[in-house]
Amino acid sequence: MSDPSLVRFRVAVQGALAHLESRRQEINDLNVFPVADGDTGDNMALTLRAVLTELDRLETETTDRSIDEIGRNEIVETVARAALLGARGNSGVILSQLIRGAAEELVSRPGELVDPVLLGAAFANAANRAYASVQAPAEGTMLTVMRDMATSIAHDLAHLPEEARRLAGEADVATQNALIAAALERAIVAGEASVKRGPELLPALREAGVVDAGGYGVIIIFAGIVDALKGSAPELQHYAPAARVTHPEHASETYRYCTNFAVTGSGLEAQRFVPLLEQIGDSILVVGDHATLKVHVHTDEPEKATDLFAGAGEVSRLDVADMRAQVIEREARLSAVGSDGNGAGAPVGDAAAIEHCCGALAIVTGAGLTGLFESLGATVLDGGPTLNPSTMEILAGIHDVPAEEVVVLPNSSNVFMAAERAAELSDKKVVVIESRSQQAGLSAAFALTADRSADENATAMNEALEAVRTGGVAPAARQDPEGRFTIGDAVGYVGEDLVAWGEPSKTLQIVLGQLSTDAELVTCIEGQDAPLDGDAVAALAPAGVELELEDGGQPSWWWLLAAE
Repeated sequence: MSDPSLVRFRVAVQGALAHLESRRQEINDLNVFPVADGDTGDNMALTLRAVLTELDRLETETTDRSIDEIGRNEIVETVARAALLGARGNSGVILSQLIRGAAEELVSRPGELVDPVLLGAAFANAANRAYASVQAPAEGTMLTVMRDMATSIAHDLAHLPEEARRLAGEADVATQNALIAAALERAIVAGEASVKRGPELLPALREAGVVDAGGYGVIIIFAGIVDALKGSAPELQHYAPAARVTHPEHASETYRYCTNFAVTGSGLEAQRFVPLLEQIGDSILVVGDHATLKVHVHTDEPEKATDLFAGAGEVSRLDVADMRAQVIEREARLSAVGSDGNGAGAPVGDAAAIEHCCGALAIVTGAGLTGLFESLGATVLDGGPTLNPSTMEILAGIHDVPAEEVVVLPNSSNVFMAAERAAELSDKKVVVIESRSQQAGLSAAFALTADRSADENATAMNEALEAVRTGGVAPAARQDPEGRFTIGDAVGYVGEDLVAWGEPSKTLQIVLGQLSTDAELVTCIEGQDAPLDGDAVAALAPAGVELELEDGGQPSWWWLLAAE
C-alpha cells in the first residue's frame, strides 16, 4: 500500500470475504473431520466478516481524521483484535492467528511500503503464529498450506530483481498493487500444490478422498485479494464434496458442542487454562494476549468451560454450535448431491451463502409445523414433545441461523427464560419475541423480513401477535379435581383460559365459536391422532368465517387455533 489507506485495505478484505462466501458451501462439504470445528467455510467467513465490520466501525467512528490519515498501526491492531474476537471453530481461530501474525509484522516495520519483501515477512510470521497456537499441529492442513506459501514467497525473493522485490517511497498505487498481486499469484500456485499434497500427509484426508477444507479456504481468500488488487482472480480448482465420512483421529466423537468465547481482563495466561479445559473437553485452542483470550473447546458442558474463567476476566461473545446436528445436515446435503449425479470428482458450483441481516429461530414440535415455519424463512429448533429445549440447545440454534441478527420465537411460556439467557450469552444481536404458542409464533413469523434489523422485526412481530387470538383443543392428561372431565376427554382453551370440555366435536365447536368473534380467518392446525377429519372440522366453523386447515403433526394438542 503506497499509503495505509483504510479504503484500500477494506477493499482487499472485502474481496477476500466475497471470494470465500462464493465457495463457502464447497468448503463446508469438504470438512472431513465430522465435524471438528463446525462448518469450516462458515467459520472462516465469519472471522473475516468480523474484520470487515471492525474496519467499518473504525471508519465511522474516526471523525476527526480523514480515512487516509489513519495509520497502518491502528488499522492492523484493530484488525488483529477483531479477527481474534470474531473467530469461531478451529479454522476460524487459526485464521485469526494467521491474520494476527501478518499484522504483527506489518506493525514492526513502520514507514515501509507493502511490497514482496514485507509480504514475505508477513507470511512467514503468520505461519509461525498459527503453528504456535495449536498444541499438536497436523501436517496437510491449513497450517502446512500457509507455511508452503510463505516458503514460496521467500524462494521467489531470492531470484527476483531488486525492482520486483522492493518499492521506493514514490511508487504509485497501481505499481504497488501489481507487484503485490504478482507475488500473491505465485504464492497461490504453491498453495494449490500444498492443498493437493495434503492427503499424502494426513491419513484422515486420504481415507475420505478429500483435500483439507481449511487449506483450500486459505488459497480462496488470497485469490479474492488478488481479484481486489487487479480486477481478476486466478482460476482455482473446484473440489467435490466428501464421498464418504470416516472417523479420523481429529473427530470429536465424544463431545457435542463446539464452544467459542472471549475473555478480557489483565495478566491472562493462555496455557494455564488448557489443562482445566482438557478435563471437560477436547480440540482445545486458547490464544491471544495478556488482555484478551479467545477460547475454543469441544464439550458437552459449555457453561463449565466459561466458569473456568470466573475471576480471571469477563467472558463474552459466547457461541455454541451443535456438531451432531451439523453432521446430520452435512450427510443429508451430500446425499442429495450424490442423488443428483454430482459424485466424487465432479466440480461443485459456487454456493450463494450470503448471510441475511436478520433471521428467526423458531422452537417447534411437529413435522408439519416445522415445514410451515421453514416456509416462512425461519430456522427451526426441535423442542421435543414437551417443547422445552435447554439454554445451550437454543444457543446452538441461534448459531445456526444464517444471519447477523436473530429474533427467537420461543412458542411456549416455559421457554422464555431459557431463550432470554441464550440471547444474553450469544455473540449475535438477539431479540426474544413473546410468542406463547406455536400458532401465535406462526402468525409472528409472517412478519419476518430478512433485510430489517432484529429490533425492527421484533416490532413488526409483536404487532402481529397483538392482532391474533389463539386457542386449542387437547386430550386431558389428568383428571379434573372438580370432576368436569377425566383423562382422555377433550379440553378446550381460548388463550390460557379453559372454556370447554367433554366430547371432541362439541369442545372444538365451542372454542371455534369463541375465537371467531369479529374474526375473518381462523387457522386450524391438526396434531397427532386428532379424532376428527378435515371435513368434520370444517363443518364446525361458524358461518361467515373462513377456516384454513393445516397439518401440524404436533403431539399433545389435537388442534391449535389462531384467529385474525
